[in-house]
Amino acid sequence: MHPTSKAARIAGAVYLSMVLVAPFSMLYVPGKLIVRGNAAATADNILAHETMFRLSIFGDLIGHVIFICLGIALYRLLSDVNKTWAGLMVAFVLVSAAVGFLNTLNNIAALVFFRGGEFLEVFDKVQREALGMFFIRLHTHGIFIDEIFWGLWLLPFGLLVFRSGFLPRFIGVWLIVNCFGYVALSTIAMFFHDYYEAAFRYSQPLLFGELAIMLWLLIKGAKVTSLAPATVQMKTA
Repeated sequence: MHPTSKAARIAGAVYLSMVLVAPFSMLYVPGKLIVRGNAAATADNILAHETMFRLSIFGDLIGHVIFICLGIALYRLLSDVNKTWAGLMVAFVLVSAAVGFLNTLNNIAALVFFRGGEFLEVFDKVQREALGMFFIRLHTHGIFIDEIFWGLWLLPFGLLVFRSGFLPRFIGVWLIVNCFGYVALSTIAMFFHDYYEAAFRYSQPLLFGELAIMLWLLIKGAKVTSLAPATVQMKTA
């Protein structure tokens, strides 16, 4: 297998592992345990399913580690196209992962307040539940902030894919559109929060650029045209 194609498939496999981990922490667990506007019910759900909530925290951390690995794998694949763009791509990945790591602390803080303890006896149960819900909400807003970087790293990534010559140009364009989709969602969350859910729902086709590149890397790899043996011999003669 050509080294470039091998690097593409490795990047696709890393991408797939992130796609498999992220939905559990970001969609499934919050949907099961968090009751919007009801701190008491949320606290009861999390304490009754504490292991699940802890797994979602752990999944968050693992997801950010995988994201860093993905950035490195894609740098290896695409750095020969343009090292500046590839470096910028990795820089945005690292910032996004850093924001994500810090944001995970909000869920840990929520769990601490919901569980209580001797040092929290100055707060009654209702206050602890309210503070726990505050950190849950803070975690959600941290995701809105991180969406900016989920988008920004896709801009140099999309440009690299477009210019690579061994990956489809239309996917490069799709990734660039995907970038602006995430940035727009983050902006809507900050300034027009009431419209965020509708915007997220309608923007899904724009956000499938990452799924497209993941599947292409995993299944197709990179279309690298190898020189025929005769041609190589002529050039080395």
